[in-house]
Amino acid sequence: DAHNLMVGEKKISSNKFIVCTGSHPFIPPIPGLEDIPYLTNERIFDLEALPKSMIVLGAGPIGIMALHGGLEAGTYEIARDVAKATGASLYAVVQPDDLRWHVPSIHFDPDRSPHLARFLRSAQFAVSIHGFGRRFLSATALLGGRNRAAAQLLAEGLEQRGFTAIWDQDRIPRPLRGLHRRNPVNLPERAGVQVELTRDLRDPPVRQRLAAALAGEVDALAAALG
Repeated sequence: DAHNLMVGEKKISSNKFIVCTGSHPFIPPIPGLEDIPYLTNERIFDLEALPKSMIVLGAGPIGIMALHGGLEAGTYEIARDVAKATGASLYAVVQPDDLRWHVPSIHFDPDRSPHLARFLRSAQFAVSIHGFGRRFLSATALLGGRNRAAAQLLAEGLEQRGFTAIWDQDRIPRPLRGLHRRNPVNLPERAGVQVELTRDLRDPPVRQRLAAALAGEVDALAAALG
């Protein structure tokens, strides 16, 4: 069942299991990089002496996104705080107060945005923060996106931290499922999770507690991704 695992003749019980299958380092396409002795997370352990200086490129396997900052109040602030707490890379679009134009996520095109393209190349997995308003829901997070295993893990982690989270696609309104192939959250190698938040979860100080909870779960996912 979902809470028991047999390893040989040994039975292991847990609320969650994370299967760590390993990963390989992403080498950024920087001119001249191939001409110098650079290190990766695999090669760095071959060092026999501490370098006098070092430049570190990259921010882990997970990228955090907020495509409608300003328009969907609190989403940028939550994404920023999660990225800061976890060391993840951040891609955010923040609209000024007088611009109420909602650009659908599928129209954020990496072929037309070098910044988005670089972000997607560096992230193996993405978490995109959004906001919505539905009268029949309050204090609820909806976990969409194409990485359904990660959506379930995030939802269960948030539930354990005292939040209401739904990852079952059949319970999420179709426009909020975030499953379109052109949605940027689904473009990294391992796709991602779209986090839709009701307004009350985006109001301070609730959003500070939520950001801390999300950061804890993102750290767990990053460890699983290697």
